[in-house]
Amino acid sequence: MLKAARGEILFHSGDASNGFFVVVHGQIKLAFTSPHGMEKVVNLMGPGDSFGEAVMFLDKPYLVFAQALADSLLIHVGKEAVLDQIERNPGLSRKMLAGLSMRLHTLVRDVEAYSLRSGVQRVIGYLLQNDQDPSSKGDAFRFRFPASKLIIASRLNISPETLSRILHDLSAAGLIRVEGKQVAVLDIERLRAYG
Repeated sequence: MLKAARGEILFHSGDASNGFFVVVHGQIKLAFTSPHGMEKVVNLMGPGDSFGEAVMFLDKPYLVFAQALADSLLIHVGKEAVLDQIERNPGLSRKMLAGLSMRLHTLVRDVEAYSLRSGVQRVIGYLLQNDQDPSSKGDAFRFRFPASKLIIASRLNISPETLSRILHDLSAAGLIRVEGKQVAVLDIERLRAYG
């Protein structure tokens, strides 16, 4: 078990990988910094999420840095233990491949969104992915932003000002209501059709 206080860096880009991590509780930001000092959030990891597997198998250094956004508890699984268990249990290999494949699928969807969708469409997609019942036809639902708007904007590849403007426009259209970190989606069907 590994405890990470809010703000603590678990590893830096370029550090050698000697295993992977599983979040027990808390939240971890995976990001990189551009040569100009701009930060790009790649993913937010919460309870039950794992990260670091791909570079561990490739014997490559981390491409991103990992930082705790909240006090967190993680499990670090060493590379040797993983390889030993894979030898003993081929089913573990299939599960790890499935997890890595899902992550690749998500990254491809992200690239598609950044390339082919407007900022408004990306924000709407993000809001709708928080609906616990995707078959909802018009019922409202509420959720809490899992991180600051700055981090959410970086994750969606838009500026914080653009995120604020889009949220304001969606609120003015009567589609959502934002109260700090709380968001109420008021009309799912109209939100899906907007933008």
